[in-house]
Amino acid sequence: MLEHILEQVQNGTLSVADAKEKLATFEDLGFAKVDHHRSKRQGFPEIVYGEGKTADHIISIAQSLQARNQSVLVTRISKEKAAAVQKACPDYLYDETARILFWKKEAGDAEAPQGYIAVIAAGTSDLSVAEEAAVTAEVLGCPVRRIYDVGVAGIHRLLSHAEDIQNATVSVVVAGMEGALPSVVGGLVSHPVIAVPTSIGYGASFNGLSALLTMLNSCASGISVVNIDNGFGGGYNAALIHQLVHKGGNRHENTIP
Repeated sequence: MLEHILEQVQNGTLSVADAKEKLATFEDLGFAKVDHHRSKRQGFPEIVYGEGKTADHIISIAQSLQARNQSVLVTRISKEKAAAVQKACPDYLYDETARILFWKKEAGDAEAPQGYIAVIAAGTSDLSVAEEAAVTAEVLGCPVRRIYDVGVAGIHRLLSHAEDIQNATVSVVVAGMEGALPSVVGGLVSHPVIAVPTSIGYGASFNGLSALLTMLNSCASGISVVNIDNGFGGGYNAALIHQLVHKGGNRHENTIP
C-alpha cells in the first residue's frame, strides 16, 4: 500500500495532502484518537464502547469511521443515547436487546460467507449477552445460528440441536447460574468453544463469579473464557476464528504501510 501511494504522488495522481491523510494511522478528535488502521492490522475496524461516552462523542467517532468507509459498531449503548445518535446518523440500526448500534458498509461483490458461528444461550435471562455476541459477529461479517434456552436443567433441549452445534466453525456458549453449559458443549464438539459467563443467578452466584469459576475450571478441552457479561468479547473472538478458517488465514485487504 505504501509503495502504491508514493507512486501516485510521484506521477501526480495523488496530492501530498491526500497522501498524508491516507497514511495517517489515526485521527485526533481532541477527546478521542480514532484508529483508522485497526482494520489493516487486525482485520476489523475499531469498535466503540458506548458506556461513559456522550451521544456527541459517539457521533463524531462514528462519522470519522464511516468517512473512511469502515463499518461502525457501538456496544453497550442505551436506547435513549442510540436514538440521539440516529438523529445525526439515520442509516444506523439499533438492536435494543444487544444494546448495539451499527452501520455496515456495502459488501460489494464479496463471496457469500461460508460456515457459521453457533451462539448458544442457557436461558432466556441470558439473551442480552447472547445477542451482544451474535450481533457483533454478524456485523463483522459472519453468519450466526442462534440456539437459545438450552441450559443443563433440560439437557434434552440442547441435544435436539446437536447436529447444528457440531457443524459450526466455533461456538459461543453463554450461561449464568452455575455456568455448566460450556462444559457440556465442549464435550460434544471438535471446534473451539468460547464461554461467556453472565451475572444471572441468585446470591451465591456472586453476580457471575460462580459461572466464571466453573468455566475456568472446566474439564472439557478447547474452552476459552471471556469476562462476565462480555458478549462482545465472545462474538469478536468467534469472528476472528471463523474468518481465519473460511478466508484461508488472510483477513487483511491491505498490507500495513
